[in-house]
Amino acid sequence: MNVKFDEKGLVPAIVQDAETKEVLTLAYMNEESLVKTLETGETWFYSRSRQELWHKGATSGNTQSVVSMKYDCDQDAVLVLVEPKGPACHTGAVSCFSQEVTERKSSLADYQILQSLEQVIIDRERERPDGAYTTYLFEKGVDKILKKVGEESAEVIIAAKNRDKEELKWEAADLLYHLQVLLVEQGLPFSEVLKTLEQRHNKG
Repeated sequence: MNVKFDEKGLVPAIVQDAETKEVLTLAYMNEESLVKTLETGETWFYSRSRQELWHKGATSGNTQSVVSMKYDCDQDAVLVLVEPKGPACHTGAVSCFSQEVTERKSSLADYQILQSLEQVIIDRERERPDGAYTTYLFEKGVDKILKKVGEESAEVIIAAKNRDKEELKWEAADLLYHLQVLLVEQGLPFSEVLKTLEQRHNKG
């Protein structure tokens, strides 16, 4: 890579989810961390505050597998497309860019809650914390989960038939949650559903 480092030997690295295209974080790389990223296939950065290399996910487990790397036309910034193994932000958010500066009607960020929800459900399925409703569903098994999906679908129909937007909003949220639980139970990533929608859209 013919990357141009600044006077401090650093280059900004924009990390983007290869699947959703969401920008996950902005970090910095020096030559050593860039080489380690290329060699290991996982993201390594240089901490300006600690003045040391750090391997993303080394302690949290939220590593990022590199799909591809590019530099911009001026060769002074790097774009890293990754497959994240968990949240990118230390706060637990999917992306470090979760705070709104300006008001807007909607954006891609509005839909990232589905990705965050999927990760929470995956964690619940693996850890089975006592008292969690999601744990209860997984312990009862697929028949219980299917029953809940059916019940929530019926509730959505009733709310829509009654023209009750407030009730419809809540019932639709319940349906999406239980559908996500079902997908996790079946081992089907939500991204595969999105891929199918994208393929249908592209066919026109």
